[in-house]
Amino acid sequence: MVAGAGPAAAVAVLEEVADSAVEAAVLAVAALREIGEKMKIRRLIRHLLATPWRVKRAFPPHSMRAIEAAIGESETTHSGEIRFAVEAALDPMALLQGRSARERAVEVFSQLRVWDTERNNGVLIYLLLADRDVEIVADRGIHRDVGQPGWEAICLEMERAFRQVRFEQGVVEGIRAVADYLVRYYPAGGANENELPDKPVIL
Repeated sequence: MVAGAGPAAAVAVLEEVADSAVEAAVLAVAALREIGEKMKIRRLIRHLLATPWRVKRAFPPHSMRAIEAAIGESETTHSGEIRFAVEAALDPMALLQGRSARERAVEVFSQLRVWDTERNNGVLIYLLLADRDVEIVADRGIHRDVGQPGWEAICLEMERAFRQVRFEQGVVEGIRAVADYLVRYYPAGGANENELPDKPVIL
């Protein structure tokens, strides 16, 4: 109770404090919504400007050949399968629906049939160029052994390379990091059939 005031005055003070707290919360929510809308608009603009030629600039033919060679070389050391896919941008409808790079990567994982390996050890490295966002989607066999933190660490290193405009190097290093896990859990042995293409995919 407020010193020198009756119960009614104390209640009035508490109500005023509560009203102020509610008003502050409403303003905070409105500010967060505004920030969210601005972020959506910025993302939409980034994607609209990320035309397919940006993929070709980031990954010219010699880079794509180097990436394919890195995948092929790595797969001589393990029985897993690695695929790399790069996409310039998402279409406006997907952006307005709030589609994330992760959701798109899971979709691409299915489209490229990365799940279709005998030992469930296929791994997709997906790059959404407009967001400079890397996602790794791994089949249940290898994912059970590595876990999400292991994949996220590789993604962060690749994204750091991309921020420095080291696209080819970032992808090749990512492939080698994924291969290190595959060698550990699925070392090559006996007939080592190449179950999936090594060639990078531009979506």
